[in-house]
Formats: sequence, C-alpha cells, structure tokens
Amino acid sequence: MIEISQGSIDNPFFNRETLSETPLLHPTAVVRRSRMGAWTYLGANCLMLDSDFHDYSYTGELVDIYNSEVGKFCNIAARVRINPTNHPMWRASLHHLTYRSHCYGMGEDDFEIFSWRQANRITIGPDVWIGHGAILLPGINVGTGAVIGAGAVVTKDVPPYTIVGGLLARIIRRRVDPEVEQALFPGSVRFVRRALGVGKKGGRNHLSFFRSANSMS
Repeated sequence: MIEISQGSIDNPFFNRETLSETPLLHPTAVVRRSRMGAWTYLGANCLMLDSDFHDYSYTGELVDIYNSEVGKFCNIAARVRINPTNHPMWRASLHHLTYRSHCYGMGEDDFEIFSWRQANRITIGPDVWIGHGAILLPGINVGTGAVIGAGAVVTKDVPPYTIVGGLLARIIRRRVDPEVEQALFPGSVRFVRRALGVGKKGGRNHLSFFRSANSMS
C-alpha cells in the first residue's frame, strides 16, 4: 500500500480555521435576498435564496435553501434540499412556460405562482441536525433539537427532540424524555456561552456539559 496525500479541502472545520461574527461563505456559494447571522458558514456550491440563517448554523457542500428560517446552532450536512419549489399541479401544464412566460417570449410572468411558493415557508428550530441528502418539502416546521436522517423526505412537521427518517419520513424515536427536553436548549447564545464558560478562566471545561449524553438527566 502507498500512502497518498493529494489536494486540499477548502472547509474551515477541516482546516481548523476560526469563524467570526461575520458570516463565512465559500467562494462558490450563491446567496440572494437572504440574511446570515454571526459565526455561520455556507459550504461549497451552496445556494440560499430568500432565507434567514441564524447564528452558529452551518452547512456542508451542495446544499440548497429556499424561503426558509433556519434557527441557531443548526447542523446541515451535504446535498440537503430545504424547500424545493412545487409546480402548479392544478394547471393544464406543469411547465415553466405557464408562469415564467417571459423566458419563452410568451408575455409577462405570472407572479401568483411565486407568491404561492413564498407562502409555504419552512421554519427550522435551533440545534437541529439534518443528515446527508435529506429533502424538506415546502411549508413544514422542524422543532428544536430534532434529527432528520440521511436521505429522508420530510413532508410533515417534525416535533422537537425527535428523530425522523425514511421515505416518507416517520418518527423513529424521541431523543430525550419529555422531562429532560424541558431543561434543554433555550436557543439563547447567552445560555450556551455561559454554559461553556466562554470568557472565563478554565471555561472550556464546561464543554462536558454538552458532550455528556446524561448531562441533563
């Protein structure tokens, strides 16, 4: 066997780079009409449109996010699709030409369809993990602390602190008991920084608070 080391990985986590209050975007990422919070990262070849992406959240590569509210501390793996747009199935034709008419030289666009899409916004709570290749369909809500399995197609709301997976996604189990859930993750940056002891001598030892599976039981 020959050991090989070739190329580079352009990823701040792999390279142990320090993020900042200024959002970090890979040079190939495209963002339009969106807002990003502090300590956020958008990976290679990602697309974000008409969305809010809150503090400390990040993505892997090739993620599409449209018309969505992504909470703080979210973990989004590669090739995830959040809110892929639907086509108007009630019309005689599903094709673009019925509403993107200008592109085909057939008159003005039909903004009724775009308004309909905008009305089906996705909301994702804080501290959610979305696995590789998952698809979240329009209009759903994902609760705080939920886990969405790799390759899942999510068509319904996901309750807080549940794990869902499959085609179509179903609840597999709860992450924690309801009593424990009440003590977990208020979604506040101040809470997390205080628990970690950020800014205090020896504060990094408080990471054990989050790393222990039994820390709140």
